[in-house]
Amino acid sequence: MAGELILVVEDDPKSRKLVHDVLEYEGYRVAEATAGDEGVRLAKALAPALILMDLELPRLDGIAAFALLRDDPATRDIPVVAVTASAMAHDRPKVRDAGFDGHQCKPLNLQEFVGLVHRIVASRRGGDA
Repeated sequence: MAGELILVVEDDPKSRKLVHDVLEYEGYRVAEATAGDEGVRLAKALAPALILMDLELPRLDGIAAFALLRDDPATRDIPVVAVTASAMAHDRPKVRDAGFDGHQCKPLNLQEFVGLVHRIVASRRGGDA
């Protein structure tokens, strides 16, 4: 990887640290937000290669934050992966219907997670994972 920036929007400190550390190990730069509104603001300011968005966030949940990102021409094309602690079946349709570019359940399977991140970033660059 060429040091692409990934924005992690996650309010749980342990989950945020794990994702941050894994992404840095994989060669990515990482920006962090702890609330949905802050994630939207940082996405506009930083134009990351990928956003990893928790669904359960303070002030503005992940679905609402995602909708704001898609409504703004400046952030519309940034891929967003939903990350949720709930693996329950009712979350899958919400994520699919919202139009997220991917979905990961917590606890993360790190091999699957890293593979998904690599594929999305590579496809955005127009290269192979």
